[in-house]
Amino acid sequence: MAAAAQRYREFRMPDVGEGLTEAEILKWLVQPGDMVNDGQVVVEVETAKAAVELPIPYDGRVREVHFAEGATVDVGTAIITVDTDPSAGEGEAEAAGGKREPVLVGYGVAPGATKRRPRKTAAPVREPEGVPEPEPEPVAARPLAKPPVRKLAKDLGVDLAAVTPTGPDGTVTREDVHAAAAPAAAVVPAQPEAPEAPGTDTAARERRVPVKGVRRATAQAMVDSAFTAPHVSEFVTVDVTRTVRLVERLRQDEDLAGLRVNFLLIVARALLVAIRRHPEVNAAWDEANQEIVHKDYVNLGIAAATPRGLIVPNIKDAGAKTLPELARALGDLVATAREGRTQPADMRGGTVTITNIGVFGIDTGTPILNPGESAILALGAVREKPWVHKGKVKPRHVTTLALSFDHRLVDGELGSRVLADVATILEHPRKLLTWS
Repeated sequence: MAAAAQRYREFRMPDVGEGLTEAEILKWLVQPGDMVNDGQVVVEVETAKAAVELPIPYDGRVREVHFAEGATVDVGTAIITVDTDPSAGEGEAEAAGGKREPVLVGYGVAPGATKRRPRKTAAPVREPEGVPEPEPEPVAARPLAKPPVRKLAKDLGVDLAAVTPTGPDGTVTREDVHAAAAPAAAVVPAQPEAPEAPGTDTAARERRVPVKGVRRATAQAMVDSAFTAPHVSEFVTVDVTRTVRLVERLRQDEDLAGLRVNFLLIVARALLVAIRRHPEVNAAWDEANQEIVHKDYVNLGIAAATPRGLIVPNIKDAGAKTLPELARALGDLVATAREGRTQPADMRGGTVTITNIGVFGIDTGTPILNPGESAILALGAVREKPWVHKGKVKPRHVTTLALSFDHRLVDGELGSRVLADVATILEHPRKLLTWS
């Protein structure tokens, strides 16, 4: 028994974040029969915080993957089995373990499965000659379909056995179920009531997407934040022409060559300077202990829109970085988020956040605090507008800033001073030298 247990090693879903209880299988990178090495990435999973690649801790041959792509698996559940001694025969494994490995329902039996001994039965009754024996009724195989698809079929009254599958390996998809349900709906006889007005049959034109992974976590976090922390939002419109010109000059600076230099970089530096001048804004509310936790470090979150939903990774100790270091960190953060490779650790411990809604052409908004943080700054679109400058109306680059803060620990005066400092720096970027 011990030898077989050592040979067949199960890799279980790890907790890749703090307190996460489940993850979704996104993509298998190996299949049964493939050879793997210790440290090789075998599967991509999505947690409530990010997509993560999981390496296998064994050498050997993949014996079985226990879950299909799209399945949600609890932490601690075996997801793949590896044969760490593939050179040994199956018979040797049976002798050593005396037990075959379990397999998924609908995917056959494990290699080397033992056969059941036939039961003793009474002598067969002799049928009259010339009477043909009845043909045995074939046993219908259970259609392959994921649990959500089976539920959809049940809700729509569709028999999966009668559906023509189009998915991989003969799997019935949601589209197959809808296609099978459409003809059935068409043959329903008309009712004596007045005919339904065109366009009122909306069910066939609706698409339902399960809320899970990053989007579910974000939704829950936003609800918790909105109904826990009393939000206050303030706005200021500012002439940022000098900062726009500064960005153009910095892009020619040799010390910043190859780095991400843009308007957001200067906004980030301006917010960090404002926090240094008003450190009380960089705090958190501890409800359990009824304490305000002041933080002597700034982990600057940057809201990033990804195909899997909104995530907020943060730059650790952003306040201690030089401008080139901040530019490099900002570039790495954005690139990693777009590739879907942000790790859970990169999204923990944020203290304040910037959300750049200006990239979507939006002028301003009322941002919701990231849970556990005291403030979030929204950056609107930078537009050229007529503006009074030195007593004359001239075309100037203008933007609107919005600052939301937790009114339990940031009062109106403190929030206003922080926002005013950011606006002053963007209007007169030389303040970065005198205030830093």
